[in-house]
Amino acid sequence: MDDLLRALKYRAWHRGTREADMMIGGFFDAHHATWDAHDRALFAALLTETDVDIMAWAIGTAPVPERYQGSMMNALQRLDFIEIPR
Repeated sequence: MDDLLRALKYRAWHRGTREADMMIGGFFDAHHATWDAHDRALFAALLTETDVDIMAWAIGTAPVPERYQGSMMNALQRLDFIEIPR
């Protein structure tokens, strides 16, 4: 994993709440291997947003800003990458 991906992984998994860590960090783990430079830049920009906004966009309680609409947000909204511990 290169330096940029390591930094993105850290930022994705250290959001401040367990719920945000699981959602955003889990998304990173599930999808980062397929990202090109554009996707990495988009994810980096997404990480500058508040957890409340990201989570609201992901669960559909707030409209997704145009700049984040597309395949990455569609994948985030599926939430099929989250494993719930039992």
